[in-house]
Amino acid sequence: MRFIMGLLASTPFVSVVNGDRSLRSRPMARIVQPLRQMGAEVMGRGGGSLAPLTIRGGDLRGMEYDMPVASAQVKSSLIIASLFAGSETVLHQPALSRDHTERMLQAMGATIIEDGLTLVVKPGSELKPLDVKVSGDISSAAFWLVAAAAHPNARVRLTNVGVNPSRAEVLEILKAMGANITLENPRIEGGEPVADIYVESSELRGVEIAGDQIPIAQDEIPVLALAACFAQGTTTIRDAQELRVKESDRISATARELNKLGAKITELPDGMIIEGRVL
Repeated sequence: MRFIMGLLASTPFVSVVNGDRSLRSRPMARIVQPLRQMGAEVMGRGGGSLAPLTIRGGDLRGMEYDMPVASAQVKSSLIIASLFAGSETVLHQPALSRDHTERMLQAMGATIIEDGLTLVVKPGSELKPLDVKVSGDISSAAFWLVAAAAHPNARVRLTNVGVNPSRAEVLEILKAMGANITLENPRIEGGEPVADIYVESSELRGVEIAGDQIPIAQDEIPVLALAACFAQGTTTIRDAQELRVKESDRISATARELNKLGAKITELPDGMIIEGRVL
């Protein structure tokens, strides 16, 4: 929904975006506010903070915007809108977030300049179609990585997995936990780093997961919590309050379901504390 809002904000007609109960409960002000700043008219529940939302797009203007949260969805929506604005847009991120959108649009001909955590989007570029070979998803691979690392006698090789640095923090976290992980045959496909991943049984240990790690590993937090259950010592996850406003409360759901299986997990407002070696 957030992605398409950026596109609809650039169109000269009225659109309504809506969704199921989960989508209607997701916070939308973080994308509505900057789109309004660019000149789009957006109306909806809670002053435009909740769907359904009515969007009247048209003549957008570029802007300089400090993003309050590191969000690939918000960033992607604003990049798409900025491609159709009347002048360039400068986006300042508080931390790194996934950059698949930038890579794909650049491969299609968009002018997007990256300087650390700052993006400059220049409108007017002609976007051209291209053939893309989609690599395996690191979030899906993470379940196999954790299963192999936690198993007492396992060796697993996952081929053609995307290891984009803005997505692959799960690998660094698992390595910090002691997982025996090796990247083989690294290469670039469609502008994205790809590799085969080899993992084998490991002696895992507890770690702290927090700060800038969270935006680029948030989808893997539930399976990392599972890995922590098999680790020696305590694992603490902090700064992950964003997980409470996904399609479900991922912090609560993860703690609740793993505790049913015998784990010892204590919820925090922004994360959880996991006592290892109890399953």
